[in-house]
Amino acid sequence: MEDPWQKAYDFAVEVARIAGEEVRKAGESEIKVQTKSSAVDLVTKTDERVEKIIIGSLKKEFGEGTHCFIGEESVANGQACILTDKPTWIIDPVDGTTNFVHGFPFVAVSIAFAVNKQLEFGVVYSCLEDKMYKARKGKGAFCNDEKIQVSDVQGELAQIRKSIIISEHGTDRRKEVVSKIFSSMQKILCIPVHGLRGSGTAATNMCLVATGAVEAFFEIGIHCWDIAAGAVIVTEAGGVLMDVNGGPFDLMSRRMLCANEKIIADRIIKEIEIFDVTRDDVQTKK
Repeated sequence: MEDPWQKAYDFAVEVARIAGEEVRKAGESEIKVQTKSSAVDLVTKTDERVEKIIIGSLKKEFGEGTHCFIGEESVANGQACILTDKPTWIIDPVDGTTNFVHGFPFVAVSIAFAVNKQLEFGVVYSCLEDKMYKARKGKGAFCNDEKIQVSDVQGELAQIRKSIIISEHGTDRRKEVVSKIFSSMQKILCIPVHGLRGSGTAATNMCLVATGAVEAFFEIGIHCWDIAAGAVIVTEAGGVLMDVNGGPFDLMSRRMLCANEKIIADRIIKEIEIFDVTRDDVQTKK
């Protein structure tokens, strides 16, 4: 029987590379001559241009109206962010926009594909590093065509002390939210763990878990387009994926923890101070 989604998977890799080249060119040729304030306008234009390249290419390849799309810029412009049973592309054209503005070398193109509300594959192209992460459900995870797997740091307290944990402070600057974020980080650091890190891009953070460079990543306030592709890559690399309260992973909840194994995830969950965020699939409803 012919594989129904292999063509889409292969094409997603091609499109991610084309989009990543566009992002890289924008950074090299334009942003260096901008002030930081005008660079914010540039990154918005780059986001919009790259998303149009990705969606336009997919529509041309698979036919207008055959697939649905959830894209960061499309949602920002008022499109509903609702996942249906239809074949759906979930796209972040420039994950790590603040990094992009400042020339910090972690910026990714993230493309995921879901059918019947289930993620089928994910592609994350870390374009400044030229690293192509990809995974298809049931077929393993890869970086530049080499198979990857999560870290083998496992077990109870003695093992979590050997772990590096990733988190981000997010974009919500309300004092009560910032306090909870940094309180969680402080408590995790004092377990103690080897260290806390953050690349500034959720997609890249998840790929770092998948490669075994770090043991876990958690964040509250991210969006479905930040983590959809990484979710497939982490699980196919042997990792676990869940809500920050320990429940099942919910793509639209804007809350996520991934780790190399459940014992470490469960230990981190004990220290996370949860705060409310509006779900992606509620935010755009009228």
